[in-house]
Amino acid sequence: MTQTLSGPMMPPKAGGAPKRLMVLLHGYGADGQDLISLGYQWRELWPDMLFVAPNAPDVCDMSATGYQWFPIGGEMPLRRIQGVEAARPVIVNFLIDLWAQTGISPGSTVLAGFSQGAMMALHVGTSLDQGLAGIVAFSGAFVPPAGFGSGKFARPPTALVHGDSDGVVAPDLSREAAELLAADGFDVRLHISPGVAHGIAPDGLEFATAFLVENMAPTA
Repeated sequence: MTQTLSGPMMPPKAGGAPKRLMVLLHGYGADGQDLISLGYQWRELWPDMLFVAPNAPDVCDMSATGYQWFPIGGEMPLRRIQGVEAARPVIVNFLIDLWAQTGISPGSTVLAGFSQGAMMALHVGTSLDQGLAGIVAFSGAFVPPAGFGSGKFARPPTALVHGDSDGVVAPDLSREAAELLAADGFDVRLHISPGVAHGIAPDGLEFATAFLVENMAPTA
């Protein structure tokens, strides 16, 4: 049976049909409500944007009130690799359905995520034939999709943001991601937030906003 996703949405501030799309992928043990609030940070710049924050498909192993894109028990990084590969199809199908329903193109879509959601955003966003407007990954890690580096996939501009005191997902994982992506020809930007643990700090959000403005001009 095909899994489907659902979760909170924030319609365009300008009203009417959306012209741009941002899909926000939450972290382990959270839900879509945890990230949909980022829409309030960006809807003033892009009032024609639809923000969607789906809940992951599975109830979290460690919290019955949250969800997970994949379980985290077992040996890392093998569990991470297996997890993102297994979860990829449900997110890809979700994007395809959204594009069909809204008429918005991949090129007008941003895929963003935090922690486990950032891992999914990076894995999915670098495995598509059509390029996205951008990928924004907060406190994540990059598991390259099969075929990465072969030139078969699009290379969307990518922003990586991580706290240097993150004890949950090591900041070196974002540094490694930046090196891998840059080596394959991606326009990738990396920001390390000083003194920040596992979260999104104001300087990291400001960096992500500047990246989005550069790659997706604000609505006139």
